Amino acid sequence: MKALNYTLQNSKQLLIAAASLLIINTATAQQGNHVDIDTLIATEVERVQYLTLDAKVEPIKSATVAAQTSGRVLAIHYDVNDLVSVGSPLLEITSEEQGAELAAAEAELARAKAINIEAQAQLKRYKTLFPQGAISQGSMDEATAKAKSSQQAVSAANASLIKAKQTVNYTVISAPYTGRITEKLVEEGETVVIGQGLLSGYATNSLRAVFFVPQQYRQQVANLTKINFYLDEHQPNRQYQSNHITPFAFSHQADHSIEVRAILDNQQDELFAGQWLKTKLAIDKKSIISLPLTTLHQIGDVTSVYRQVGDNYLQTQIRVGKHFIDENGVPSFEVLAGVMPDDIIVKNANHYILHLHKLTAN
Repeated sequence: MKALNYTLQNSKQLLIAAASLLIINTATAQQGNHVDIDTLIATEVERVQYLTLDAKVEPIKSATVAAQTSGRVLAIHYDVNDLVSVGSPLLEITSEEQGAELAAAEAELARAKAINIEAQAQLKRYKTLFPQGAISQGSMDEATAKAKSSQQAVSAANASLIKAKQTVNYTVISAPYTGRITEKLVEEGETVVIGQGLLSGYATNSLRAVFFVPQQYRQQVANLTKINFYLDEHQPNRQYQSNHITPFAFSHQADHSIEVRAILDNQQDELFAGQWLKTKLAIDKKSIISLPLTTLHQIGDVTSVYRQVGDNYLQTQIRVGKHFIDENGVPSFEVLAGVMPDDIIVKNANHYILHLHKLTAN
């Protein structure tokens, strides 16, 4: 019963559309010689055919910062999704043990310096007395060895001090680059050990779009010098251009597609990792008949234009292909059937119909 009602409803709509077409065409036949109508000539144009692809935004730089010293987590200054600047302190670890090691290293360096000063002074005195025979050769050799040893001890103590200072610096984890936090692996109060992951994130200023192209379009990919990406293919003004394109030299075994990476500039921080974009790859050119969208008239399921036949303009049903914006910025569509090159078409179908209704009413 529902199918019968649906069929009857469609039949009724078609009858209404046919009646409207008959009225309009009759008025056209009667008034065609007296109406001044803007027209255009249908011509074939060469249009590039595009393959629309999905591209995923990925970070070029991503990392997990890990603990380089042991201790308890005192504070975490950022949370997941926070944007951080390069060098910003991300997390703090207790530093009592590291501070004690630093103090010991400083004391050892001071001791080594004092011993070295004494050894160098003694060597200097021995060098003065040795030519006079007051110092034996054995004593002179011992003083020389002691001076060299004490000098090396200063260098070793200084290295230990540098290491201790660095260990103290490890208690404050800083951001390696400007980016966004994606994962927090520890919480305040937890004890961490060397090598344990703490926070993960990625650099936001430089991202890349990754998409896959069927293998038969390898040559078109190889010829690419630039490519545009869109948040929405119906809003081409919101686009991101890339001049750094890297197609892989091998295909993936699963579907034999070619992976292509394109670097994106994200200085305004509008894009984020994991986001999907659209891109179009030019794959071919073909001749089509295109008409402005204003020539199109639609009643129910009947799509048509007004084509000049003799002195009249008759409604002609057509098959419509893809809609697009032409090189002049005019919304247009591709005609698949119903119009031939050199046909004369009414430029604005809606204005034409309104004019006909006025004439019919008069």
